Amino acid sequence: MWNLFSPSRPAVDHRALVRDGATLVDVRTDDEFRAGHVQGAKNIPVHEIDRRANEIPKDRKVVVYCRSGARSASAAAVLQRKGYDVVDIGPMQAW
Repeated sequence: MWNLFSPSRPAVDHRALVRDGATLVDVRTDDEFRAGHVQGAKNIPVHEIDRRANEIPKDRKVVVYCRSGARSASAAAVLQRKGYDVVDIGPMQAW
């Protein structure tokens, strides 16, 4: 898993990953998602990510984001444990 805020991470172009087929997942609440989100993102709130992970294809990268970075880090850890290749971009404004 790569986090954009880690000083040791390699440069990751998360927009290119999504253009190339990565699944973009917004892990904020339904209300936050309805108030505005990155176009093309799938909304799976962090508290549902464990039970709804099957909605995310496992054969491609997954890019996750939230409001501040805490929930995306938590969601990324859950997905990584389940075998997903995850890039955590942290807050939505990093998009």
